[in-house]
Amino acid sequence: MHSKQPSVFPTFIPTLNYDPNCTPPTSTFTQETPKPYILKKCIAILLSCASSKYKLKQIHAFSIRHGVPLNNPDMGKHLIFTLVSLSSPMCYPHQIFNRIQVPNVFTWNTMIRGYAESENPRPAIEIHHKMQLNSIEPDTHTYPFLLKAIAKLLAVREGERVHSVVVKNGFESLVFVQNTLVHMYAACGRAESAHKLFVLMPDRNLVTWNSVINGFALNGKPSETLRLYWEMGLEDVEPDGFTVVSLLTACAELGALALGRRTHVYMLKVGLAENLHAGNALLDLYAKCGNIREAKKLFDDMGEERSVVSWTSLIVGLAVNGFGKEALELFKELERRGLVPSEITFVGVLYACSHCGMVDEGFAYFERMKEEFGIVPKIEHYGCMVDLLGRAGLVKRAFEYVQNMPLQPNAVIWRTLLGACTMHGHLGLGEVARAELLGLEPKHSGDFVLLSNLYASERRWSDVQKVRNTMLKEGVRKVPGHSLVELGNRVHEFVMGDRTHTQSDDIYAMLEEITKLLRLEGYVPHTTNVLADIEEEEKETALSYHSEKIAIAFMLINTPPGSPIRVVKNLRVCADCHLAIKLISKVFAREIVVRDRSRFHHFRDGSCSCRDYW
Repeated sequence: MHSKQPSVFPTFIPTLNYDPNCTPPTSTFTQETPKPYILKKCIAILLSCASSKYKLKQIHAFSIRHGVPLNNPDMGKHLIFTLVSLSSPMCYPHQIFNRIQVPNVFTWNTMIRGYAESENPRPAIEIHHKMQLNSIEPDTHTYPFLLKAIAKLLAVREGERVHSVVVKNGFESLVFVQNTLVHMYAACGRAESAHKLFVLMPDRNLVTWNSVINGFALNGKPSETLRLYWEMGLEDVEPDGFTVVSLLTACAELGALALGRRTHVYMLKVGLAENLHAGNALLDLYAKCGNIREAKKLFDDMGEERSVVSWTSLIVGLAVNGFGKEALELFKELERRGLVPSEITFVGVLYACSHCGMVDEGFAYFERMKEEFGIVPKIEHYGCMVDLLGRAGLVKRAFEYVQNMPLQPNAVIWRTLLGACTMHGHLGLGEVARAELLGLEPKHSGDFVLLSNLYASERRWSDVQKVRNTMLKEGVRKVPGHSLVELGNRVHEFVMGDRTHTQSDDIYAMLEEITKLLRLEGYVPHTTNVLADIEEEEKETALSYHSEKIAIAFMLINTPPGSPIRVVKNLRVCADCHLAIKLISKVFAREIVVRDRSRFHHFRDGSCSCRDYW
């Protein structure tokens, strides 16, 4: 057979067979020990032609055809490394690895790295175990790859075991090993452990700072995130895109709009504004701080660089800010542009329907999500549907929906139903939902509070006392309500009846002034929300000292007339505060934006964007 010899390797090798996906090529003849120059030539061809997975398989076949056996450690080492570098499916390099009789530490590390960077990192831990059983001494590259796999798996117990092995083998002092340990603990929800390691590190680089800052940001500790960012600046460490995303996440959580804006200016200054991930985080910040106009402007400025994440962020932002119809219009525009919405996009769409009372539209979108886009509904989507029905007062229908769900209802689903029962006064179904929650999360303080409020609304004070006694017996503590406001580069926190602030006397004097002015506007305290067996006068006093009212009084004292006020509250705003803030916005001519546990309220000229539907 005569054919033109290719410049690098033959395109047709009749004696070899191989699967183009995962199976290494096999030979039908007896292999001989390759001559050194043949092996060197094959490796050289491999290194020079490592441009595609298909060519690599041809090179592998070519090497076998010229006498290089499948289990040759040198050829196997280079082939595995190249396959992993090209993100090849790990089944192919794993089969090559299994045929190498004595792989060196470089090959073991390459396999661990390959799995750590794959969608299924679990085998990286198994390979490390085999490495230990074969008494292979690890080197400086072993643990960073392994810890990366553990972080993706959120396997903190395995991470702790590896941490002890790292110390035993003397690698703990290496900065890149320390960095991956910090990242591993942070990713596994152990932000404090990550910070302890961080503090003990004598040498820290940008990766170290990013790992610990991101750990706090992802684990619901925004104040610690901002403090670390401040310390980072003191040590003259320049932030990058990863730092900025973590910082913006923390700012969004705290409602720290001023700091977020300064971060935006910094991004423009250093050229990070073109970074899509940072841009999406910034868009999310503006939306979560209630500045939807700025979010829309940023979205428009992103132009063709916008991703589905960008569209989804604005859709959700519009929905939680009370602009449900605008959110649905934006979704229609997304469709017109030929973009494919994600499952998270539909969470935003269903959320918009839920918070605007659009029951029929919500069910229509739910069906489209399944039928047109082939998205299998997750528990979050079903949660939106239960919330949609519950908010609309269709509590019995919501209960039937939960009973007929194809997925097992979780605690969030039952808690949503319990909240709807409390809101609309369905005691029987509320007790059913509470019974289910006792089997799922028996010590969740919010469930006790909801049931207590439900009994109180029915004036069943003995049952209220029983619930509270149970909380004391079980050691369950109610999460205290708090409100956050940003002023002068600081986030100020207030709780109900708070008198710890240095301006307390002025704040309470302003509260009295607010009450007087509101009464002139016809304000009557909505005492039915104070679900306790106390005198009416005591109820009115309790309402006056809710944390959001204290925060607003503080801002009225310390900000110029006419400037907007932004408040972040960790609980659902009560009906009395909602009524009072509407009137405050009118009397003091202020726009007041309140972000409560589930949505935004934009108060202006005596009305609210939610149209009293929340």
